[in-house]
Amino acid sequence: MSAGHDHGGHAHDHTAGANAQMLSWALALTTAYLVAEVVGAFVFNSLALLSDAAHMLTDVAALVIALLAIRFGQKPADDKRTFGYKRFEILAAAFNALLLFGVAIYVLVEAVQRFRQPEAVQSTGMMIVAAIGLVVNLISMKLLTSGKDASMNVKGAYLEVWADMIGSVGVIAGALAIRFTGWTWVDPIVAVGIGLWVLPRTWVLLRDTTNVLLEGVPGGIKLPELRAGIAGLSGVAGVHDLHVWSMASDDINCTAHVTLAEGADADAVRKRVADMLDSRFGIEHCTIQTEAAAEPCEDTGHLHP
Repeated sequence: MSAGHDHGGHAHDHTAGANAQMLSWALALTTAYLVAEVVGAFVFNSLALLSDAAHMLTDVAALVIALLAIRFGQKPADDKRTFGYKRFEILAAAFNALLLFGVAIYVLVEAVQRFRQPEAVQSTGMMIVAAIGLVVNLISMKLLTSGKDASMNVKGAYLEVWADMIGSVGVIAGALAIRFTGWTWVDPIVAVGIGLWVLPRTWVLLRDTTNVLLEGVPGGIKLPELRAGIAGLSGVAGVHDLHVWSMASDDINCTAHVTLAEGADADAVRKRVADMLDSRFGIEHCTIQTEAAAEPCEDTGHLHP
């Protein structure tokens, strides 16, 4: 493994450390507000606040799991888990998505009950609590912005906080409507709106994590282009058994069998393929097996740039 790949590992560790610090601050803020919002939901009898509090609970869970994912993800590979623990991040993100789906269903059921039996809502207290929540969510979003594109797990936490921010805005609007019109049915309407707003984004997160768990081709990589890139290199007569997958959101792995052109040097071809995969597709970890056209799978070599 070259020095360049090692440097990438150090960069990943540095990024993970920065993410952990930001996640810790966001967790402290979110947990403190969660307690206040749950109390406010019951004191002011607001389903919209309770719905927002439910999403806030998933935020707390997401942030805790994200921190654990960073801790476990940095553990080195061992004899039982030769790829290390990076996939813990993906499992955590998938769990968060499923948790959000569960919360949305709960809110929809509760809203139906409120439509059948409307209840009085204290709009002023509801609005104050939601306004505090809006500030907390905005701060948490700012803290998580830098890491959301580099980590699927941090992205999951960011999406939940973002959804809560929208929810807080909805609760404030609902509180104002109830205060000036007396329409208590606005409260369950807002609660349902919050649930429906977050579901499409939750689906995207669940889809992406499922693709990783199923060893799917990472987003942004088109397998026909990658195959053509290898086949077009000097010394390559053909390519088969090509596999591309991710262990986590920040790494891509590739294995391939390359048939050598007549007279081609196996070591030179393997290096050529590895360099192309790294520079063109960002694949730093690859295993290239070379073979003569007449004797497939005879000459094997591994190269990790």
